[in-house]
Amino acid sequence: MKKIRVIVKPGSKISRCRPTLDQNIYKAQVKSPAKDGLANKELIKLLSRHFKVSQSKVIILRGLKQKQKLIAIYD
Repeated sequence: MKKIRVIVKPGSKISRCRPTLDQNIYKAQVKSPAKDGLANKELIKLLSRHFKVSQSKVIILRGLKQKQKLIAIYD
């Protein structure tokens, strides 16, 4: 299991995920708005593609309603 911190920007023009200078912190931009969990769902899809794992292996541990999130990624 790998734990990472993600800073999410909802409502962006493009969806992308990129690492920062710190290995365990990522910045993610998602198109979906931060309503009804849409941005979280898109973030899980984005991270699963980035780390090449299934969506069920990406879990938001902390920060469901915040921009800074703690994510667990299971191998």
